[in-house]
Amino acid sequence: MPEHVLMSEIEIITDGGRRRRWTAAEKLRIVEETLDERASISVVARRNGVAPNLLYRWRRLMLEGGSVAVSEDDDVTSNKVVRQMEDRIR
Repeated sequence: MPEHVLMSEIEIITDGGRRRRWTAAEKLRIVEETLDERASISVVARRNGVAPNLLYRWRRLMLEGGSVAVSEDDDVTSNKVVRQMEDRIR
């Protein structure tokens, strides 16, 4: 018959329950760190307290958005402005 084991210690890990808000300048600085061919995205993410998948997303969006803006020779509209315009249209 198996013995029951009682745990004497319980560790509770909390992260504050809030999402971190990153400014555009912070995102750009962190993404620029990944553009060095010697930099590991995982190391850069860990050093800056960002999830690696989020950093990959920022990097992809920056590279795609930058190429679209340059190829079209046009201004880039922020997501916030687009959402505001969509709300007005509704």
